[in-house]
Amino acid sequence: MQFGVCYYPEHWPEARWAEDARRMRALGLSIVRIAEFAWSRIEPQEGRFAWEWLDRAVATLSAAGLKIVLGTPTAAPPAWLSRGYPDTLPVDEQGRRRNFGSRRHYCPNHPAYRRFSRRIVSLMAAHFAAHPAVVGWQIDNEFGGGGTARCYCEHCADAFRRWLQARYGTLEALNQAWGTVFWSQEYSAWEQIGPPILTGSAANPSHTLDYYRFASDSWVDYQQMQLEALGPHRRADQFATHNGMGLFFTALDYFRLAAALDFASLDNYPTAGPDRIRGELYGDETPLAVYAPDVGDPAITGFELDLARGWKDAPFWIMEQQPGHVNWGWYNPGVPPETVRLWTWQAAAAGAEAVVFFRWRAALFAQEQYHAGLLKHDASPDVGFRALERMAGERQQLERLASGPVQAQAALLFDYEDLWALQLQPHRRGFSYLRLAFTWYRAFQRLGIPVDIRPYDAELSRYRLVLAPSLHLGHAGLAARLEAYVQGGGALLAGVRSGFKTPSNLVTEQPLPGEYTGLFGVHVQAWQALPPGVALRLEGDLPLAQAEASLWAESLAAQAPGVEFPLRYASGAFEAQGALSVRPLGKGSCSYLGWHPSFGQAVELLGWLAERAGVARLAELPPGLIAQRRAGQTVLLNFSADPLSAVVSGAAVEVEPRGVRLLGED
Repeated sequence: MQFGVCYYPEHWPEARWAEDARRMRALGLSIVRIAEFAWSRIEPQEGRFAWEWLDRAVATLSAAGLKIVLGTPTAAPPAWLSRGYPDTLPVDEQGRRRNFGSRRHYCPNHPAYRRFSRRIVSLMAAHFAAHPAVVGWQIDNEFGGGGTARCYCEHCADAFRRWLQARYGTLEALNQAWGTVFWSQEYSAWEQIGPPILTGSAANPSHTLDYYRFASDSWVDYQQMQLEALGPHRRADQFATHNGMGLFFTALDYFRLAAALDFASLDNYPTAGPDRIRGELYGDETPLAVYAPDVGDPAITGFELDLARGWKDAPFWIMEQQPGHVNWGWYNPGVPPETVRLWTWQAAAAGAEAVVFFRWRAALFAQEQYHAGLLKHDASPDVGFRALERMAGERQQLERLASGPVQAQAALLFDYEDLWALQLQPHRRGFSYLRLAFTWYRAFQRLGIPVDIRPYDAELSRYRLVLAPSLHLGHAGLAARLEAYVQGGGALLAGVRSGFKTPSNLVTEQPLPGEYTGLFGVHVQAWQALPPGVALRLEGDLPLAQAEASLWAESLAAQAPGVEFPLRYASGAFEAQGALSVRPLGKGSCSYLGWHPSFGQAVELLGWLAERAGVARLAELPPGLIAQRRAGQTVLLNFSADPLSAVVSGAAVEVEPRGVRLLGED
């Protein structure tokens, strides 16, 4: 388990660098990430490069025994580039060109910007790749941050048309796939197609979904260009990664983005982001009130950590770890050292192999003046520094924990295209793919069942239980893979609105659930978006504490022998019709849940499914305590301000407030 820090030598007097490096090593840090925002210092004028200051910074850090991750500086193009080539600036969904003065102010499809990017990355790699202290490269920084994932400029419009031609081949195929006969939208020339913005009313959802796919692919392609620029110079022992942002930047398909990287990285800010996305994730449900006010929401943090591990089904790095308070949340509470330690252990338990803190010293100027560092503004130790001092005695335990994989018997399937499609047409306020997936994730966490978050093309045979929140866009190939998984002995549950659409975002002509009817052996006879205050009662062989369906409901009827309904509707238009189906198939079983569960219902249903599938719980947990399993060890993490006890193998185990307990080794 490695610890590191993000450092900005260009922000501090050069006379300070050696002392900073000495203190980093004394604190137990071994990694420093630098230069990801330093383009204006590296190339102060077009074509004039100034490497000397960065040479000295690398030499100073290296002399202290620190390993260096170099960031390619393309996330912050300098003024000479943006002013000299103003159409490199991106265009937002309102058709407005963004201005210089922050970061991420560029279009990934602009030919000139790609040329400048390739040049600086290639020259940087040629200059530094041979240095023994340089162990890896971070490509750019947080693709899509600040609402920049989707540019709508003319360069993107041209690239989009080429993308469409490669995808559909002919205009006839595109018109059919998009249903452009509706509202006389048919295209007779590729040049007629533009980005789906500034339309008189809602844009065609098939057009928009393809633009979302194209925009995500644009970043994959831009990243690949940088990887190729590094390629001739990068040593075989140097890695390349990119720092993603979990649930906050869902406009990018991180499974595709991570595929070409050596490992995925995540930026982890537990108290900053939950305020911004809690409404979507929880809807009208209330988050648990047992958490300490300074720990953030461990369900949101846990989802992001497990998702980052799932991007490549492998260990990952935390490339930016919150070291104390931040400056960009809604409230930005103070954070004690115990909380920073708790976040670090949570990351390690979820599969992190390195934790790099952002940043070394709090900034004296510009947009992040109120963001904590390991050092305060006056260079005295802050809470993150104190947390690392405490963890010095825990390094061997962390090393053992990081020596093996996270051990999960269950998988939660997650798909960005399904997320986008439901985002475009939710049909009911409060219906969100992300909320539905998060409800199930919280249930896994509440029950102490480790879970892998995997894409639709993942190999599933190692899991006893697979849960798909909604298989919204129907794919025949996916239906076949899921059937093979069930036939081989797996237990599968899929949720509402599955199979409703084709991959191009048209409603299927097949009876619902479309491509998945043959797998689940049921038909969705009718569906309803239930308004607030309206619920359908449930009854059956599986008693639920909250025996009613709300938000969204589908009535189910058997279409194959052997299908059973442990739960049926007991009121309303769906009375006596199926609400939850179970079909034995081969050595396994597949189930379809016909309503959007509440968190409490998800916990009960998942407990029932896990017991049937033989999925073990790590512990009996009270609210506020979570458990993870890695390298043969169970990690208990207490996110409350009070001591809490778990029951593990029949024995009570107490965990101190904001504390960690590590149990056993195989």
